[in-house]
Amino acid sequence: MRAARLISLVLLLQARETMTAAELARELEVSERTVYRDVLALSAAGVPVYADRGRAGGYRLLGGYRTRLTGLTRDEAEALFLAGLPGPAGDMGLADAVASAELKVLAALPPTLRDAPARTGQRFHLDVPGWFREVGPPPWLTELAGAVWRDRVVELRYRRGDREVTRTVRPYGLVLKNGVWYLVGRVGDNVRTYRVDRVTGVQLGPETFDRDEDFDLAGHWREQAEAFHRGVLRERATVRLSPAGLRQLRHLADAPFAYDEAVAAADGPDGQGWFLTRLPVESVDVAYHQLLGLGPEVEVLDPPELRARLAEAAERMARRYAGPQPGREREREPQPQPAPAPGPGSGQR
Repeated sequence: MRAARLISLVLLLQARETMTAAELARELEVSERTVYRDVLALSAAGVPVYADRGRAGGYRLLGGYRTRLTGLTRDEAEALFLAGLPGPAGDMGLADAVASAELKVLAALPPTLRDAPARTGQRFHLDVPGWFREVGPPPWLTELAGAVWRDRVVELRYRRGDREVTRTVRPYGLVLKNGVWYLVGRVGDNVRTYRVDRVTGVQLGPETFDRDEDFDLAGHWREQAEAFHRGVLRERATVRLSPAGLRQLRHLADAPFAYDEAVAAADGPDGQGWFLTRLPVESVDVAYHQLLGLGPEVEVLDPPELRARLAEAAERMARRYAGPQPGREREREPQPQPAPAPGPGSGQR
């Protein structure tokens, strides 16, 4: 345990150059006193950790000291190669860089761990695009990825509806969601999001921009995604659900929070074992198609329009299933009999 912590301390100082004891304690989840003891142990082992005094001081490594990738466990080594699965990196034009980095990491690993990339490739494959979606990166993704890496201002041409707009964007990051790439960037004082497959042109400007170091791309995306879902799911439907319907609702709700909200608001079970709740929905039309999937496990109480549509659909289904099965009507129909031949005295001429 302590050996792993000592390696982590050295790697932190390599990555960030100077860190205070308080910062190291937070990262390593130990006390500052433990940090002091660990630094003494590293110094005794020959690692050149130096303490700068004063308000701007902290610990740093002398003379550009670098450690080799020693002390990695098998799980850690395989996780490194799992992070470099081909696909998104290749889409951004980084396939060669990833391959080169993997070779360097592989060369630094001890012989017992050099099968890590082969084991990872045999066990995991990342297929990012959704089903029935065109495979292949959008045309301007590589240029935008380069601008993101280098903090370069870009002139963006973007298709909005039936017209094209131009924006000067400071690109903060790229997000891959369900096979679709999005660019997150600052336009003026606002942070905006653009679908990369709607970008029709990118012109790199000559200047760079100062990135807001407090901007959290992952946190921003989570907030925007939840705001989008909540903005779309403005309506509420009051429904009764059987226990099976409540379980199946997880697979039909538009967003995880919609299911969670419906479960949190559920009253019951009642005398029949059913639960009463309010479900966030986008519209009556969308809710109609979603709740049809629950069949007899749901009863809509409100809004009346939704209840009427589902009732009418149930009546049509009942009539259809009550009738004869298609293709078998002829089997049950009486076959026509040939007319008897006329006999003597039939009166026919």
